[in-house]
Amino acid sequence: MPHTASRWLAEGPRVGIRHFAYDDGPEFAARARQSKDLHHPWLFPPDSADAYTAYASRLIEDPAKAGFLVCEKDGGDIAGFININNIVEGAFLSGALGYGAFAHAAGRGLMKEGLGLVVGHAFGPMRLHRLEINVQPGNAASIGLARACGFRLEGFSPKMLFIDGAWRDHERWAITAEMRACS
Repeated sequence: MPHTASRWLAEGPRVGIRHFAYDDGPEFAARARQSKDLHHPWLFPPDSADAYTAYASRLIEDPAKAGFLVCEKDGGDIAGFININNIVEGAFLSGALGYGAFAHAAGRGLMKEGLGLVVGHAFGPMRLHRLEINVQPGNAASIGLARACGFRLEGFSPKMLFIDGAWRDHERWAITAEMRACS
């Protein structure tokens, strides 16, 4: 479904970001199914209509989460998604990022542009101060994206998250509003 620039929360030369909508389900689920090989074993986005509805509902309705679709400006195709989870206000002003590219968009720099837009939105209108990305050490593409967008490696957390049937180690990458370098 094509989207006009007026629907973007922020836009760059090739992509715009916008919030998830329930009517994105068919395209999102189809792209997730087409991207299973790319995502496994790191990520398991919803690949059916019912799973998408449940997933999108959490991102749309929970004030501690914000979900963004990275869409190609030329045609509006969904290239990937970036979520800010565990948003904490008060003195912390922080959130944890999770993201994934879809296979048709992987390796084209669209997610770098999209992540830069989300970081700008988080540090601008959302008024957050810090964002953290937790990445499994073997996920070179995800680590490369974090590094390319100015995130710094802050530590290692053994058996941090339960993914694909086991507790997985993660590297912790973070950026603060003062460090912002991704564009």
